[in-house]
Amino acid sequence: MSKSPALNRRAFLGTAAAFGAAGLALPSVAQQIDPYTGQPIYGATTGATPDAGAVQYETQSDQRHNISSWHAQDWRPHFSNLTNGAVLADLTSRAVHFWAEDGNTYRVYPSSIPVSKDLTRTGRTEIIKKVEGPSWAPTPEMKARNPSWPDFVPPGPDNPMGTHALWLSWQYYRIHGTHDTRKIGRKSSNGCIGLYNEHIKELFGLTKVGTQVLII
Repeated sequence: MSKSPALNRRAFLGTAAAFGAAGLALPSVAQQIDPYTGQPIYGATTGATPDAGAVQYETQSDQRHNISSWHAQDWRPHFSNLTNGAVLADLTSRAVHFWAEDGNTYRVYPSSIPVSKDLTRTGRTEIIKKVEGPSWAPTPEMKARNPSWPDFVPPGPDNPMGTHALWLSWQYYRIHGTHDTRKIGRKSSNGCIGLYNEHIKELFGLTKVGTQVLII
């Protein structure tokens, strides 16, 4: 069902305000997607990627609740210190927060989250590897569920991990980009946390191997 211009405008302004409060620029025109409704703004380009299958649009949910929970957070309730910096992935608000070790740099980004509870892992981990231009291969479980999926996808526009990826200490779990911008703000992954390519590039530059990560 198409949305009225007024609703699209409110969604856009709410998104712009959230980005502005965090000192972020909005994604380029080609990637302007409302991170809360998953709907394109000004006709964003999209492409299907096999990392989670169909994007989950949750038509029965009230997206306004999601918007109200997307706000700046303090690191202290979640981390005892900022050694090596800290990343918080909040699955409820579908946002990723970053604090630098010096405490002076803070960023917040809209994200995608896993499609179901059985694919979701929460708790403490850390970044163990950083890859620019990642390749992708389905896990054995993904391949079993979707035997038609390719065994390997090289770096490039068809890669479901986008332009950059942060490996976590948990096997198969990543924080990565996506070329399919419909996924941001949605339940749309097999366990990973996805960001706009512009945002994962920035987060990639801010983090290091050893940066602590908490998923809640």
